Amino acid sequence: MLAKRIRFSAFCVAATSTFLFGCGNNSDSTAVEDHDSTSVVTTGPVNGSLVVAGGNVQDPAIIGRFLELAGGLDASIVVVPTAAGGDIDDLPWNILEPLQKVGATNLTVLHTRDPKEADTDEFAAPLKDAAGVWFIGGRQWRIADSYLGTKTQEEFRAVLERGGVIGGSSAGATIQGSYLARGDSNANTIMMGDHEQGFSYIENVAIDQHLLVRNRQFDLQEIMDARPELLGLGLDEDTAIVVTGDDFEVIGQGYVAVYDSARTVGRDGHFYFLMPGDQFNLRSRMPQRPGDDSDPFAILDAKE
Repeated sequence: MLAKRIRFSAFCVAATSTFLFGCGNNSDSTAVEDHDSTSVVTTGPVNGSLVVAGGNVQDPAIIGRFLELAGGLDASIVVVPTAAGGDIDDLPWNILEPLQKVGATNLTVLHTRDPKEADTDEFAAPLKDAAGVWFIGGRQWRIADSYLGTKTQEEFRAVLERGGVIGGSSAGATIQGSYLARGDSNANTIMMGDHEQGFSYIENVAIDQHLLVRNRQFDLQEIMDARPELLGLGLDEDTAIVVTGDDFEVIGQGYVAVYDSARTVGRDGHFYFLMPGDQFNLRSRMPQRPGDDSDPFAILDAKE
């Protein structure tokens, strides 16, 4: 997908009878300018695909797309519940239910809170033949704490490199970015905390979740102010982006907010929304609404 150059006018989303502010009130259309060639580039995975979900996944199409990308209902899927914390016996009993409800039949649970164990070949072995990995929700810092710099993290990446799929919901979405939003081990209200490194399946991005349901649409701005080179993506519940290469498509039932300091800073326009079916190129940071290029679904103010 190659996004076309589009002119946008102001737009704010009304959802569930609540008017969402933050997209700006500029009545003048502004042409989107290309990023400077020296700016940081946001990129997706070279091989494989990602399914990045904003939490509380109810739409079967989200898990269905994940399983389709993995190769079908009998594909080998490794489920990682580490974000939920605790020992394996203390984890929620229904951690496999979202995938089983859609028909997945070949599921393996992989969990530890000990990075030394995660750095062993024996622990990482189930990933060798996996076609997909699914990270469940909880606290994203626990995933980082347990797996960063280990053989298990290497095997997660290897799933992508051989054309598999990595997916996750809530904390399992945020960990897929390079900057770990809400990564503080003390409170999930702290946007920039003691864990800041994600798995970087999408480079130069910060990902937030439960966006509108928890009234979080302004929270990512703290990260954007401190790290303006990053792209910010805020996903609402029951909503996902499907990333292939440098392109993604929005699926599910809600909205995805895009925060781009190079374009959405003027006139109170801190972010704009994408809806299901919309597409986006990470490298160019250009959105596209297929079949309806004239529809002004965002405000994009280029820096003066």
